[in-house]
Amino acid sequence: MADSDGTRWWFCVEHQAPEHGNVCGSRNRLGPFPDEATAARAPEIARARTEAADAYDADS
Repeated sequence: MADSDGTRWWFCVEHQAPEHGNVCGSRNRLGPFPDEATAARAPEIARARTEAADAYDADS
């Protein structure tokens, strides 16, 4: 997913902070997110998604 216009928010896993646009490159980021507040919650969101996927796998 390209971010050529710099309008999306990402979470940099290296710096543990939200960033606007392609600051640290795609290797160290989660997203995109619609706003800074959601990007700041990226680790929490990723953890919840992983737990849901693990629960789904355990039930299958």
